[in-house]
Amino acid sequence: MSKNTKAVATSEYDAVIAVAQKYVDGLRVGSAANVAEAFHKDAVMYGFTNGELMGGPIANLFDFIEKNGKAPGIRTRLDVLAITPTTAVVRVDMEKDAIGADYNDYLTLIRIDGAWKVIAKVYHQFEG
Repeated sequence: MSKNTKAVATSEYDAVIAVAQKYVDGLRVGSAANVAEAFHKDAVMYGFTNGELMGGPIANLFDFIEKNGKAPGIRTRLDVLAITPTTAVVRVDMEKDAIGADYNDYLTLIRIDGAWKVIAKVYHQFEG
């Protein structure tokens, strides 16, 4: 017998978007500490920046923020692409970061002890 039950409450979508928004807000003000609140301590990131593969621990992102500062003109759209009771994927369509670049970020989140955190960031930087 199959159950016709909703697996994920709408409030969980809101909670996932709130974590992605914390990431974006931290980028806007140039605060690595604020961005770090959205990420799990063991998070990783991989993507291409200026054509070069950048990858490894999320500390690489924090270093980028410290080096390049705030992004007051940043514009984003956040979309939950998939969600389960313990995992989620958010696409961040981003324009004009701290170095004036545009990106698509894919944030993979995990829910641990009732809290959502980004565990992985994979991104694409668009040219010019």
